Amino acid sequence: MDQQPFVSVVTPVYNGAKHLSECIESVIAQSYKNWEYVIVNNCSTDATARIAENYASTDSRIRVINNKEYLDMVPNWNHALRQISLESKYCKVLHADDFLFPECIEKMVELAEANPNVGIVSAYRVNGPKGVHEGGLPYPCSVVSGREVCRNTMRRKYFIFGSPTTRLIRADLIRKRHNYYNESYYHADTAECFEQLQNCDFGFVHQLLTYTRRHSDTQTSTMVQRYRTGFPERLSWLKEYGPAYFDRDELEELFRKEERGYYYFLTQQILRRRGKDFFDYHRKRLNQYGFHLSQKKLIYFLTRRLISHPADIKLFFRHLS
Repeated sequence: MDQQPFVSVVTPVYNGAKHLSECIESVIAQSYKNWEYVIVNNCSTDATARIAENYASTDSRIRVINNKEYLDMVPNWNHALRQISLESKYCKVLHADDFLFPECIEKMVELAEANPNVGIVSAYRVNGPKGVHEGGLPYPCSVVSGREVCRNTMRRKYFIFGSPTTRLIRADLIRKRHNYYNESYYHADTAECFEQLQNCDFGFVHQLLTYTRRHSDTQTSTMVQRYRTGFPERLSWLKEYGPAYFDRDELEELFRKEERGYYYFLTQQILRRRGKDFFDYHRKRLNQYGFHLSQKKLIYFLTRRLISHPADIKLFFRHLS
């Protein structure tokens, strides 16, 4: 164990009592043994603190930090990452709804150690109770440049980053900044990949190593489903990170394509009579990222939509009446 790099496993949790025991036990069951486990309790009102403290009392590698004040989701993620040991070489985020398969840390560290320029490692995941897992790099490729994986992700060719639970992060990348995750983004974990992979490679283990729970009552699921939060953030990612991965002409073409798709999506929401809060959300987020919601473009794309889908014309006028 002394020869194994030290790994900090981190779980930021708010009212996660329902699945926390399963989550913690998946860490204890790891084939890899040289780790600490930091559980950051974000002022939970259920049995989260009691469950975490019970495990910490029986395993010295587990420590529990109880926040004095409640933090929003992404600020709490950053707070949790600031608690990792100075001795750790790698960090494994694990959300309280999820769990790790027994070889997860061992296989991810093995790949990272064999490829020192890899900053982030991911793998296949079971994505919800249906057992759906995302595609990865073409087998047997296990390492790709950060530039290549980010270009393909921004072009929507694939999405292999997964979720925070899916990834292992080199700890020195976390320590470089006070806030590892960009708190201006709801999908801060994806923005983090675009930020970090400018200067390092991306690794992928061709095994199922994590389970991500998908259910409608999580904070993330509620926001994503209600407001489709990724659309405005994609435009901002292109603006903020795109210049690192594309030349000017490529980036302009990709931005126009993404913007067209966004406005077509918004016109669909008009036809579905989405409420004022929906469009207020998108207007606010666009303003936050230096854009504005253009009525002229909405009218243009709505007109195109009605011309190409005549059946929507009756629906449109029915909504106006």
